[in-house]
Amino acid sequence: MASATDRNADADPHGAAAMLMTLAADRPSGRSPRRQFAVDLTCLLASVAIPFGYWVALALGHRPFSDTVHWIDLALATLFTPLIWWRRRWPVQISVLLSVVSVVSEYASVAQGIALLTVAIHCRPRATAFAATVWAVTGSVYVVVRPTPDLPYWVSLMFIALLTGGIVAWGSFIRARRALIDSLRDRAQRAEDEQQRRVEQARQLERTRIAREMHDVLAHRISLLSLHAGALEFRPDAPPDEIAKAAGVIRSSAHQALQELRDVIGVLREGTGEVERDRPQPTLGDVPGLVTEARRAGATIDLDVRVDDPDAVPAVTGRTAYRVIQEGLTNARKHANGAAVRVTVSGDRSDGLTVEVRNWLPLRIPETTIPGAGTGIVGLGERIGLVGGRLEHGPSTAGDFRLTAWLPWSAPT
Repeated sequence: MASATDRNADADPHGAAAMLMTLAADRPSGRSPRRQFAVDLTCLLASVAIPFGYWVALALGHRPFSDTVHWIDLALATLFTPLIWWRRRWPVQISVLLSVVSVVSEYASVAQGIALLTVAIHCRPRATAFAATVWAVTGSVYVVVRPTPDLPYWVSLMFIALLTGGIVAWGSFIRARRALIDSLRDRAQRAEDEQQRRVEQARQLERTRIAREMHDVLAHRISLLSLHAGALEFRPDAPPDEIAKAAGVIRSSAHQALQELRDVIGVLREGTGEVERDRPQPTLGDVPGLVTEARRAGATIDLDVRVDDPDAVPAVTGRTAYRVIQEGLTNARKHANGAAVRVTVSGDRSDGLTVEVRNWLPLRIPETTIPGAGTGIVGLGERIGLVGGRLEHGPSTAGDFRLTAWLPWSAPT
């Protein structure tokens, strides 16, 4: 069963990342070189403190001892305790060496404990067990070589066993804690990376949607403007009423294009789809108005809608069908201006909706062809794919261009 933390992480990756980064920050500054140097220096000073203190006392004229055993003890401690500085590089070797030296050197016991703690923190359990065993065995020998008169042998062995186990347990705890913190830090980093990828993906999808919407909306309007402006250019001697009528259509189309552009830019500024959802979207019932507008521009269009109740078509399906017809009419104006266009819409709940736009191919491409980006059909295919439909387009054997889309009646929202 997933824990509450895992469920919260799935629900809110960004919040989980912040929480995990806070936990991972429990060990400030990580293992920075500066902190590592400070720890190494502290361990070195603690290890050499006892022999250094004796050497200071001797330099000041004091005689803390006179027997040979203590002189040997001090010499070995002075020689081997500085090795604790390199304990990170050779942890097991230095721990074993100091354990052997500690058989006769009591003053090296601090360095011996630090070395074993380092092994427990940084080495594998097998190496830790080996170093701990050497510690316990050499400690047992030390008790024999330098016994404590008032303490029974078995009590000394018990103390050595407890001290060994305590150092290993402490080191193992530090090792486990560091592993946990590293795991939390890695998990937090992965959660942040995943959240960043989701944000980038959402941003890219939003840009694609806006670009597709701008093409669908503006290409139709601008093609009408170009068509009417071309008519005025080639008919400068037209009657004043026709010129006024064409200018009115241009003004109306330009106003609608600006309004629709303002709506799309509003979506871009908001960064979400709220504006688009608030703005009324076209449906299958708006197709006659689209065709009428194109006819006013001089296009010859035959519309045949064989759907019992166009208003009953689901909103997503109807909007997609509208965009298919809009793209077909726009392409016809661009590439086959003046050619007759036939628009057919048919279907029902069981068979889905079929939309077809056909126009005769021109014998030659006119010089006034409206330029296009060539991405309208690509974007239309993506839009239809999102609702689970199919798109076919291209010249047919009958000599016309055919744009056909099949849409499921109940498309996913």
